[in-house]
Amino acid sequence: MSRSSEPRIKRGPAPQQTLTDHNYRKYALPTLLRDFECRCAYSMQHMDRLGGTKCMEVDHFDPTIHGRRRHFYRNLLPASRHCNGAKGDKWPSESDQEEGMGFLNPTEEMDYGEHIFEDPKTHELFASTPAGWWQIEKLDLNSPHLVRERADRARLSNLLDRSGFILQTRDSSIASSLAAILEEFKRQKDRMIPPIPSSH
Repeated sequence: MSRSSEPRIKRGPAPQQTLTDHNYRKYALPTLLRDFECRCAYSMQHMDRLGGTKCMEVDHFDPTIHGRRRHFYRNLLPASRHCNGAKGDKWPSESDQEEGMGFLNPTEEMDYGEHIFEDPKTHELFASTPAGWWQIEKLDLNSPHLVRERADRARLSNLLDRSGFILQTRDSSIASSLAAILEEFKRQKDRMIPPIPSSH
């Protein structure tokens, strides 16, 4: 599988504690949320839209790793329950890997805009590579709730882009109220799945 020059996510320092079967969630999750800006590594859903930290899980990217290395920070990613549940212990076989299929680790390569794109009309994801296809299919990234959130984000973005003229009203109290409403819309949009390129 080809690697991009820059990954989507740059990891910060790992937790200082030794991660084990019993404590990896407690010590790794806060650091993962820091590095991933509180978003699922795969769907990019924000934890605030998922139900908070209780609904964020710690995924072992390569589930075939055993022993102490299984919990090394570089093998851990934050994931929504949807994505972590869909991924489970799935891992590409040797023949799958030879055909370029496998999961994309955003701390090692660029996934969105390289392997995976968003259709601007349907807001479904499509792949430009076998790895992108594998990621979309195995993680169910075109699940209705994810497509709906991407569509909602696009609609809200369009409304915000066209909202400037509304604030030109001469009534300062109305303008102030409208500005507050638009700011809340922007806050909501910023918690949605971020824009995904539709082509290279």
